[in-house]
Amino acid sequence: MKSVTIGVFATTVLLLAGATQPGADPAATAVQKGIQWLVSVQGKDGGWGQDGGETSYIRVTEHLESTGNDVANTAVAALALLHAGNTPTKGPYRASVQRAMEFLLRNVDQSPEQGIAVTKVTGTQIQRKLGPYIDTFLTSMLLAELDGNTGDPNSNARVRLALQKCVDKIEKNQLKDGSWNIAGGWAPVLGTSMASRSLFVAQQKGARVETAVVDRAAVYAKQQAGVGSGVGAGVGGGVGRGSGGGVGSGTYAAGRGDSATLAIPSAGLAASAGVPLYQSAQVLEQLSRTAADRRDNDREIKTITKQLNSPAFVRGFGSMGGEEFYSYLNVSDSLHRVGGEDWNKWNGQMKTQLTTLQNDDGSWAGQHCITGRVAVTSAAILTMLVERDPVVPAAAKLTKTSK
Repeated sequence: MKSVTIGVFATTVLLLAGATQPGADPAATAVQKGIQWLVSVQGKDGGWGQDGGETSYIRVTEHLESTGNDVANTAVAALALLHAGNTPTKGPYRASVQRAMEFLLRNVDQSPEQGIAVTKVTGTQIQRKLGPYIDTFLTSMLLAELDGNTGDPNSNARVRLALQKCVDKIEKNQLKDGSWNIAGGWAPVLGTSMASRSLFVAQQKGARVETAVVDRAAVYAKQQAGVGSGVGAGVGGGVGRGSGGGVGSGTYAAGRGDSATLAIPSAGLAASAGVPLYQSAQVLEQLSRTAADRRDNDREIKTITKQLNSPAFVRGFGSMGGEEFYSYLNVSDSLHRVGGEDWNKWNGQMKTQLTTLQNDDGSWAGQHCITGRVAVTSAAILTMLVERDPVVPAAAKLTKTSK
């Protein structure tokens, strides 16, 4: 059996020693503070919840949609630590990664073979916003990145088994349209993004992934990009809403005084809570993963990239909720792969904006929907570390080794 190991972890333990020294990069300092906050609020069981891992860290003014620690928040917090240069055996916060990994493996191991869930916990904030099975998608993503990086053969074998279990669950529950926009979330297209991404990384690592499932996810993204419409994903700003807050016609007017309309079907907008940013960010990430993807989808990528010139489009729902943070992560990953001036401009703007929004304690919090500090802080850190992404941007970073 073959797996893929990621040499970058061995050479980039980038917890930015000295990042808080005078003259340090503000973004690097912000990442360091964010990582330190996450570690400080990790629960004794290795997990994180909506606003922290222990009740003493929860803001008394924050309405919690669940209590205790959950799988999704734990997985994305561990992803942030992983991308900051920590593995279960390397880095200053390796113990935190190890404890988080054990928390997640326990949940996956205890979950039934049938069904898509990997946890019995329901009704969490992140589930209500990104879909009821976001726990499975984010756990699959983390395990795919951990695979080959646990430090010993026994641990890696356990991770691979858990990863394959998650992959099988995701594959069996893909919807007919190629998405995982399963009812129960406010913007489940962001869950679809994580589901598809986890399969891609798992496939890179040598896990068993059905090609037909991957192909259907790509077709879904193509359809949401308006292929054949001559418009692509559109350019512009606001979303047309009825008095009840729902999406109206499934199209929206461009934000710079022109009359262009979005060609994404109404179903796509509904899955993205009627916010074009969420849908377009998912499409951009899906269509830009490999050099071949970027070549074949050049028109769609350029069309969506033009949207980023519209402040109204980039604002998403209109304020910085967790959904905006996760959409920005998708955009940053995509533009980093493409490179060029659009990437440099976006990356600079994102780092400045996120640094400005950071709380004094090192965390970030959303202004609507996903307000919990753990999910939002993790997304902000991942976005600011996209340049050091150890997995996706370049296949040259991956070296195959036999086990």
